[in-house]
Amino acid sequence: MRGSLSKRLVIWGLVAVSLITLSLPTLIVIGASFTSGEIIQFPPEGFSLRWYRELWQLDSFKGALVRTFYVSVICTLVSLPVGTLAALATVRYRLRFRNAVQVYLLLPFTIPLVVSGISMMLFFGEIRILGQLWPVGVALCVINLPFMIWSVAASVNAIDPELENAAMNCGAPPLQTFLTVTLPAVMPGVITGGLLMFILAFNEFLVSLFLTDSRTVTLPVQIYNSIRSVITPDLAAVSVLYIVIALVAVLLLDLLVGLEIFLRSK
Repeated sequence: MRGSLSKRLVIWGLVAVSLITLSLPTLIVIGASFTSGEIIQFPPEGFSLRWYRELWQLDSFKGALVRTFYVSVICTLVSLPVGTLAALATVRYRLRFRNAVQVYLLLPFTIPLVVSGISMMLFFGEIRILGQLWPVGVALCVINLPFMIWSVAASVNAIDPELENAAMNCGAPPLQTFLTVTLPAVMPGVITGGLLMFILAFNEFLVSLFLTDSRTVTLPVQIYNSIRSVITPDLAAVSVLYIVIALVAVLLLDLLVGLEIFLRSK
């Protein structure tokens, strides 16, 4: 009995330490964003929404925010069909050189982002699309695609093959079987991967740094440029925006897929 109590105390102690360690930086930056002072500090000097108002009045911030949403949407839209079909092909079908294909699809994971950024900058410059915004979304899709493939592959592995066999035995052609049986079955993985791709693209900095300029700068790069000059509380307000977007993504995940299903699939 005493051994069981000690075990629970140790486990809950570790959980408490983990929760505090994870949440403390977030709580500090949220508190610092409401300061009425001129410098970023915690505890904040008074309470004010001043820096949120000033942030929203900055055209450079609003432009960078819109561009970041744009590249994140491009990244998500490209990753949905590519990642879904790649996961289905590598998991369900006996492809020639299947292992080599799977390793190749995971290459973006193994290559440092600095190398990816430089190589894409050279490639986009060679084909004369460097400086446009949509290639940034495509590049972010390329470097994050393994997350999409893994997410969908977890759902593909959970499909009961008898469902597809039953549909085909009832006379459904392959396309109809895919649209009415396979795709709905893997939809939790598709939704999870799509939300993950959007958040990753929204947060990505290093590759965007190589691919953007003053006309196409995204929000993470804009923050980096601001930090290089002076750190003001409006940067804490931007950080809170990132926290809100992450929370919205988690709420959408719970609403569309269910956090229980998501956590069980990992």
